[in-house]
Amino acid sequence: MERLLLWLFPGDHHRSTASLVARAVLLLFLVAWSLNYFTVRLVDLGESPGVMHLVHLVFHEAGHTITAMLTNNRTLVVFMGSGGQVLVPLVITVAFYAKNQDAFSAAIGLWWTGHAVLDVAPYIQDARFLNLQLLSGGTGKEVEGHDWEYLLDHWHVLNRDIYIAANVATIGRFLMFIAFLWALGSSSAII
Repeated sequence: MERLLLWLFPGDHHRSTASLVARAVLLLFLVAWSLNYFTVRLVDLGESPGVMHLVHLVFHEAGHTITAMLTNNRTLVVFMGSGGQVLVPLVITVAFYAKNQDAFSAAIGLWWTGHAVLDVAPYIQDARFLNLQLLSGGTGKEVEGHDWEYLLDHWHVLNRDIYIAANVATIGRFLMFIAFLWALGSSSAII
């Protein structure tokens, strides 16, 4: 059990009271802000995604662009939009954990990763309907589809879009919940 705790919370350093209070306030803010994400319907999340969607969008579009510079594989380029928005916070999570040995910051990165995964779910759910507004301002119907319509059709599972989206949303919510537990369990986060 001691090894597990050392693995989960590496480099536990004594922090100032101000640092502990700041971390506790940040954690409470994230929990309060995230409560809606655990109950919101994916259709509603797709229609009104919130401010974090704009953060995810930057890495989504960068994922397409960077992958397109590296390969001509259309499926990979299309997938790496969503892949990029999940991969960036995941890499940051690992960096905080492995390089800085900061479990609290890694937990916040894991929350971001979970949120990024959850942000993909409405897009997947919309694969057949193509009703979500895209970056271009139009919907998938108006611009001949979108990423997840192409991907699920390519993989011959377009008829499973709602099921896949629900599972992706569950994974995102689970990661966010685990992140909160990890941050709370981190001795750096407890006052």
